[in-house]
Amino acid sequence: MLLEGKTAIIYGAAGHVGGAVARVFAREGAQVFLAGRTLEALAPIADEIGGSDAHTAQVDATDGSSVERHFSSVVGQAGGVDISFNLIGLEDVQGQELAGLPLEDYMRPIELGARTHFLTATAAARHMAERGHGVIMALTATPTRLALPLVGGFGAACAAIEGMLRTLAAEAGPKGVRVCWLRSAGSPESFGPDVAVDSNARPAGLGDSDYLEVLRQQTLMKRFPRLVEVAEAAVLIASDRASAMTGAAANVTCGQIVD
Repeated sequence: MLLEGKTAIIYGAAGHVGGAVARVFAREGAQVFLAGRTLEALAPIADEIGGSDAHTAQVDATDGSSVERHFSSVVGQAGGVDISFNLIGLEDVQGQELAGLPLEDYMRPIELGARTHFLTATAAARHMAERGHGVIMALTATPTRLALPLVGGFGAACAAIEGMLRTLAAEAGPKGVRVCWLRSAGSPESFGPDVAVDSNARPAGLGDSDYLEVLRQQTLMKRFPRLVEVAEAAVLIASDRASAMTGAAANVTCGQIVD
């Protein structure tokens, strides 16, 4: 098991990606601490993992004191944290051109992403530096590299997150702390059959199935990455097998982006 003996905090663990990562991390031997806005949403994931390897906590990731209290409590309970993974949703609005998008809808994902990732990543960096090791992780998406229309502030938010993580990687690297992120093309299971399609297809003048086909054809593999594939890649990056990787994005876009 690649993460045997590791302790991981997963922020946003109740979400589609967060839940998938939590399950695979636990399968690979990690003790997972699931953080989210409501305990009720986290409970099914913890129950599915079962045993003493899953713990839940209500954490407000926009509040530095809440993040720090939780991190310190995990350290006290587990003895330390090896992996911190922020998978919090960005509450972005898509499907409208920027010229017609209200400022508050544009700024919301940027402010939320920048704030929560700064607070969770820097809390992790402080604690991990004391132990001389650890991995800080995040998830971004293809609009950081591709000029895609109708994504609102989502692309800018992902770019802001990546920019902060690059700086943190430079500062934390000499202290033994790695900083990496996964860049995904989006998994169909995470947005359901209608949400992403309806919001983007119609403004683009395409039918729902046509729009999804356009997105598929943008990838070299002619498909989207499945949630489990994203989670499996996350395991590798979080493990000691990737001990020489930092300040880097793992490309899990099925070839929508070519490095």
